Amino acid sequence: MSSLLRGEEMCLAQLFLQSGSAYDCISELGELGLVEFRDLNPSVTAFQRKHVNEIKKCEEMERILGYLLREVKKADISLPERDVNPVAPLPKHVMEQLQRLEVELGEVTRNKEKLQRNLLELTEYTHMLRITRKFVQRTAEVSYEEFPFLEKETMMDYSSMQRLGAKLGFISGLIQRVKIEAFERMLWRVCKGYTILSYAEVEEYLENPDTGEPTKCVVFLISYWGDQIGQKVKKICDCYHCHVYPYPSSNEERNDVVEGLRTRIQDLHTVLNRTEDYLRQVLIKASESVYTWVIQVKKMKAIYYILNLCSFDVTNKCLIAEVWCPVNDIPTLRRALEEGSRKSGATVPSFVNRIPTSDTPPTLIKTNKFTSGFQNIVDAYGVGSYREVNPAPFTIITFPFLFAVMFGDLGHGVIMAVFAAWMVLCENNRKLKNTRNEIWNTFFEGRYIILMMGLFSIYTGLIYNDCFSKSLNIFGSGWSVKAMGKEQWENNRFLTLDPNVTGVFKGPYPLGIDPIWNLASNRLTFLNSYKMKMSVILGIIHMSFGVILSTYNYLHFRKKYNLYLVFLPELLFLLCLFGYLVFMILYKWLAFSAKDSRHAPSILIHFINMFLMQGDGLQPLYPGQTGLQIFLVVIAVLSVPVLLLGKPVYLYWLHNGSHRLGLYRVSGYERVRRNSEEELYLMRAHDMEEGSSHRGEDGKTSGSFDFADELLHQAIHTIEYCLGCVSNTASYLRLWALSLAHAQLSEVLWAMVMRVGLRMDSTLGVLFLVPVFGLFAVLTVSILLVMEGLSAFLHALRLHWVEFQNKFYGGTGVKFCPFAFSLLPSSFEHDGLL
Repeated sequence: MSSLLRGEEMCLAQLFLQSGSAYDCISELGELGLVEFRDLNPSVTAFQRKHVNEIKKCEEMERILGYLLREVKKADISLPERDVNPVAPLPKHVMEQLQRLEVELGEVTRNKEKLQRNLLELTEYTHMLRITRKFVQRTAEVSYEEFPFLEKETMMDYSSMQRLGAKLGFISGLIQRVKIEAFERMLWRVCKGYTILSYAEVEEYLENPDTGEPTKCVVFLISYWGDQIGQKVKKICDCYHCHVYPYPSSNEERNDVVEGLRTRIQDLHTVLNRTEDYLRQVLIKASESVYTWVIQVKKMKAIYYILNLCSFDVTNKCLIAEVWCPVNDIPTLRRALEEGSRKSGATVPSFVNRIPTSDTPPTLIKTNKFTSGFQNIVDAYGVGSYREVNPAPFTIITFPFLFAVMFGDLGHGVIMAVFAAWMVLCENNRKLKNTRNEIWNTFFEGRYIILMMGLFSIYTGLIYNDCFSKSLNIFGSGWSVKAMGKEQWENNRFLTLDPNVTGVFKGPYPLGIDPIWNLASNRLTFLNSYKMKMSVILGIIHMSFGVILSTYNYLHFRKKYNLYLVFLPELLFLLCLFGYLVFMILYKWLAFSAKDSRHAPSILIHFINMFLMQGDGLQPLYPGQTGLQIFLVVIAVLSVPVLLLGKPVYLYWLHNGSHRLGLYRVSGYERVRRNSEEELYLMRAHDMEEGSSHRGEDGKTSGSFDFADELLHQAIHTIEYCLGCVSNTASYLRLWALSLAHAQLSEVLWAMVMRVGLRMDSTLGVLFLVPVFGLFAVLTVSILLVMEGLSAFLHALRLHWVEFQNKFYGGTGVKFCPFAFSLLPSSFEHDGLL
């Protein structure tokens, strides 16, 4: 709890790593995730560092793994993501395995692609011969009708045509269907009609060798006259990427070619199946180890990146690294270095040495799966300064409570709590954790926040007695309906509750608001008064608690003067004005009963007259009210100049007046023990605020105190705080406004949807109620739970960031980023390899 409240105590340590054991020592530190390394070579570019070649080898292995993963994905083989955590080996061991696997896969893949291309060519050739045979038969039949004295075989026989002296040629092949029209127009324009084009579409889809996608192709046969026309036709076919195949000159030759193609296609299918089986076996075997290889390569690359941050001593036998480390983890750090030295077999062990520094350490706040969500809410505003009070422990309670004040509904809270409980129970499910849906990941990461918000909403729903806009009569109403009289029921359409009527009000409801108020016409007036005053009370308590938390920072950093010059004026200003408003609300609730409600004075009028110092003609709340109010206003007004001038004047006296008195002060406080590293950090923080000077050997001062600058900063803080007390108090009225809006929206949804189905008293009403309830459920989840829940979440977030945390939380620190292998992405989709 102390770590969550203030963060871990940090120190700067120097690691002395032997060259032979540095790799194993860094690997051990990466497994533990204890330290954050500092760059000791800031002026050296990334390409000039010592281990740049090893990083290039790791990038080469990442390239091979990317190629392997693409082949595994292409083969539709699942990638088992097992819970393994292999150590980081030397790069040469993994490099040799991956290179051998890449060479083997490359050869098998190239052979497979070559066989597939040959099979595609033979298949296209077969389609071409089959379809062009129909062209020849059709043309021969037409010619035989015109010239009956010629034989069919002679009509289109190429050798016969040559014997007749005609220079007739044929070109046949396949072209994509989308190109056939442009291809035909080009032949006509270029060849001037000296060609005859016949084409027909192939029934089945053929694979495109370039893209691997199935495409529709067309078989064409071009007959031309003359060698020059033939050269033009060949060039046009090349331009349109046609697959041209030789055209047989006779039917006997065609039949021989078809028979040979059939045999070769069968042989290719057999060889291709065996090749695919072997390739799949290699990929399945590789997929079993690919997850381990990915993790190992990531670890190796991260280790060499860290080694590039270290510096070498003059003998080049030892590496020196500087790390930020929690003080409590120093023994664990020493054991990790000893273990790394033992694994590498080094004769001289590596060791660690703490060094003093005046640099501000990073902030480390250890969290678990429950507190991490609330800590992320705080860090979104700003990472806390070193050893500053952390708002997260208090946010665990106040954030869901303020959310529930705005969202208070028993039914909606139960739905939200059940949904969050399901996510908590299934938090170890990989399918729920490793998804690419950002909206779902946001809900899943905040499952404990949603669970707390749902539980607190159940509590506030019981207090409001509101469940899906309806009240629950659990303990029986405290109002007697019989005592109101029959005439009041018959003459009035609306029920107005008045506790002054004799015998009507029996007593208060045991828990929450009486359910009879759900039937009263003055229900909204009653709830508005109740929730508005409740919001003011909660807001003043929340802000006062934030002001009180600032004392822990002042005491820890030894700035006790801030207790008297900052904290006390702030608290007096807040409590004398707005704390008195809370007192008047509570006093009026306790001092005036229902019988005196008509004559009870208005708190708002008294509060306004308090600043105007008037009100002699008004009925006082209690004796001596005017004198007390004047006293409180005077105290609040006097606290403003103290808050404005107290701290700058004190620091000015501390800087100049201490020399005249002959006192020697170190950074504004005495008896500083210089052997404590934490106090060096405190001295530095104190010096930065006070502007105290330290004279060097040349007699000049460094960091001289600027009274005008300090006065300006304090004036801004004073104006911001005083005006903020007014605006922040008004800002807490959003608790009342959103609670009212949520209740009214829920009531409108019930009246416009569910009441329509409940009014039907026929047999069909039961069937009609099913879709009506479905619509009601969808609208409830989408509007009242999601939209209204998000609105209440954002308003609760603003109340914590602005109204609460600005009273004590600076949020100007730097987050501790340890070197840890566990922070590396573990999913293949996040690796950038696919």
